Amino acid sequence: MPAGQRDLFEGEGVVILRWNKGLVQQTEMSGDYLVAGSFVIADFVVFALTLVVSAAVGFYFAWASRGQQSSRDFLTAGRKLTALPVSMSMTASYMSSITVLSNPAEVYCFGAIFAYLCVSYVLSTVVVSEVFLPIYYRLGINSIYEYLELRFNKATRLLGTVLCILNITLFSGIVIYGPALAFSQIIDLDLWGGIISTGIVCTLYCTLGGLKAVVWTDVFQLGIMLAGYLAVIVQAVILQGGVHNIFSDAQQGGRLNFLDFDINPLRRHTFWTIVIGATFSWIAVSGTNQTMVQRIISCKSITHARVAIYINMLGLCTFLTGSVFAGLCLYSVYKDCDPWTAGLITAPDQLMPYLVMDIMTGYPGLPGLFFAAVCSGSLSTVSSSINALAAVTLEDLIKPYTNMSEKHLFWMSKGLSIFYGALCISMAGLASVLGGMMQAGAIISSAFGGPLFGVVTLGILCPFANSKGGFSSLVSGLLVSCGVSIASVIYPPPPEMTRPLSLTIDGCNFTTTDSPNWTSTAFPTQPTFITATTATLQPLQGDYWHSPSYLYIGIIGAVTSVSVGLLVSLLTGGLRTRVESRLTLLKEDTTLYHVFTFIKDRVMRRAGKPDLTEYGEEKAGNTNPAFCDTDTDL
Repeated sequence: MPAGQRDLFEGEGVVILRWNKGLVQQTEMSGDYLVAGSFVIADFVVFALTLVVSAAVGFYFAWASRGQQSSRDFLTAGRKLTALPVSMSMTASYMSSITVLSNPAEVYCFGAIFAYLCVSYVLSTVVVSEVFLPIYYRLGINSIYEYLELRFNKATRLLGTVLCILNITLFSGIVIYGPALAFSQIIDLDLWGGIISTGIVCTLYCTLGGLKAVVWTDVFQLGIMLAGYLAVIVQAVILQGGVHNIFSDAQQGGRLNFLDFDINPLRRHTFWTIVIGATFSWIAVSGTNQTMVQRIISCKSITHARVAIYINMLGLCTFLTGSVFAGLCLYSVYKDCDPWTAGLITAPDQLMPYLVMDIMTGYPGLPGLFFAAVCSGSLSTVSSSINALAAVTLEDLIKPYTNMSEKHLFWMSKGLSIFYGALCISMAGLASVLGGMMQAGAIISSAFGGPLFGVVTLGILCPFANSKGGFSSLVSGLLVSCGVSIASVIYPPPPEMTRPLSLTIDGCNFTTTDSPNWTSTAFPTQPTFITATTATLQPLQGDYWHSPSYLYIGIIGAVTSVSVGLLVSLLTGGLRTRVESRLTLLKEDTTLYHVFTFIKDRVMRRAGKPDLTEYGEEKAGNTNPAFCDTDTDL
């Protein structure tokens, strides 16, 4: 058999795919082949240590802050954090298990055009830094939905709070359920055991240590995620004979599909859908999602906050590059024998766990490190969600309607953390009906995040928007984005729009140990839109405008929200509205204004002409006492 060909051994009901490059060993045990894709003691130790250390951080901060019983300290760390830990915590929360498992699978199935998401990271970071941060810091709010009441009315704030709770809990359910499902089918881990253990650990250190525990646990988990990713990538590169071979295989397989500039909004991924659609989605997540905003406002100053989100941008781009390259490694390893088409896994989200158990079982501890990385992705995201949900509920639903003491609010925060931890675990059951993790997460975030982004943007950038326009903005955006989201799930876009790339099982060789001399070429059947040969795209038939790219759902909701809000405000006397300047964006809030002023001042000084208008009347001087024309003054 040629080196590098895969064999499928079957013995007493056990089917195993083997990569025959010296990594496979046959072991006698009742005449069967041992499953190489199984955990050993070292793997369980590494995996368990991740959970133990995460819980230990919570115990440490609970003990260290035992004398402090303030809800503000518990939920925002007293606004005393610096840029570096906050940025690392944000990166860890963004890089959830969805990123670790689904992004490589996305590249494997649809190509590396997904890397254009880096452009979206850069653009969204600039917008959040310049438009949203100044407002939040000037108002000193703990919940961004406080802004909705200050700018519009209490009804808008309450509706925004409810949407936030629904958004975060549903998304957390996907983050918990996805890895547990992948683990249960690859390493025979009990599905609900994985879900409950992840949820309990998250709830434990969130409840004990508050935001400080969440942030510093995220720092530890970020290191685990990076180490697990690198271990898989390095082993795949060694296995395939170098980076050049991986890119060569990707080029031949059509995975380096960067030159797709189709403007059709129905296409799943093109340059425009990713750059435009994902930019709006990431602005909504970074600027109007309580999970991320709560970290930003925990910094000691707006300067630290800005530095944090720019460092976070670099971290996001780094992890995206790694996940894209991991997807190319996946394709290089399985280009001739796709496990999904062959029926050896049931979903693309299981490709990375399958690869790990296929090529790394000869190195005890490394499979455990990767699965610890996936678990860390879940822990970091869900812990952030629990903390944000507790803050929103306390600030928007409890404080305005009660007169509780600070001590009671502190214990209420802990109780809310326990409640939302249990709720996130129960929501994991809904995730199984939403399809792939990445797309499901994006649809949920867009359906609820788009309208919230629209109404907050309306309030910040449109001084004449009134309370009627704000409430109608949120309601209309929600109805439209939810309608489009439901339609995209019920009527998914056809292959002509998603453009899945070809996969093959021509290189698979199936052998049975019952008949050593017999080889079967009959492959297991697995319903899938990816065929064993190159797909031929047929002309698009019918009307599919109800199924735009999932990246555009957020834009549809936001644009609808802003448009309706503007129209209603104008029709209800919005032009006569007087809004406090602190509630809208001022030119002095932007970095660009200060940079322009600095450059202008330097240029004027070098020219020998002092700028008399930079500070208005402060540099105009007083009336000359030697000349005072009363008639002129009058």
